[in-house]
Order: sequence, then structure tokens, then C-alpha cells
Amino acid sequence: QDELVESGGGLVQPGDSLRLSCAASGRISPLHAMGWFRQGIGEEREYVASISYTGDITDYADSVKGRFTISRDVAKKMVYLQMNSLKPEDTAVYRCVGSGRRLLPSPRLNDYDYWGQGTQVTVSS
Repeated sequence: QDELVESGGGLVQPGDSLRLSCAASGRISPLHAMGWFRQGIGEEREYVASISYTGDITDYADSVKGRFTISRDVAKKMVYLQMNSLKPEDTAVYRCVGSGRRLLPSPRLNDYDYWGQGTQVTVSS
């Protein structure tokens, strides 16, 4: 079964950190770009970050640049999102995405063929 499963979400206070994990299984190749999108209640889906198949090229949305770090373990078929200095506006369902054909990072939703169910991140005092 081709699947992306996220974990690591939760309720934190502003300024706290969280680390999201995404496990890929089935035919989802570790040798393609992967990333994260998020969607808050009543908001549009928003690009967060993506990473190349080798893990050495990354891309970030301006809203998270300098606070979030995306990384991957190709051998384990895992992708991570380290989120620091969290803000209330980071509250959203975070979904892991994987491409079936693209090698380099991309902020375009249509470049990704696989989507996880998502994990909720809530930042509130």
C-alpha cells in the first residue's frame, strides 16, 4: 500500500518547538522530492517546505524560513519537519507530500502525487 503517515503533532505554546515525522511506504520512492503543506481552518492549503531526493536542496515558504527545517533519511524513507519558534498562525493540519516524478523541491501542489492524512499542530497560550 502506497502511504504517507505523519506523526508528531500536538498542542504547544507560542515559542515552543515540535518535530513532525513522515513515514513513506509501498511504492512511494525515497528517490523523489518530498515536502509539507498545511491548512488552517477556513484557510487555503499552504506550502511549507520541500526537499530534494538527495536531501541536500531545500526550499521554504517565506512564512517559515529561518524557523522550520526540513530533512530526510532516504534509507528509512522518512521526512522530518523541525519547527521552532512556533506562532499561533502556524496552527494547521500539516500534511506530508511525495512526488512520483520530481527530484527537486517544489512549492507547487500539483508536483506531488502522494498525500498523507495529516497531523494537527495547535499553537496557543
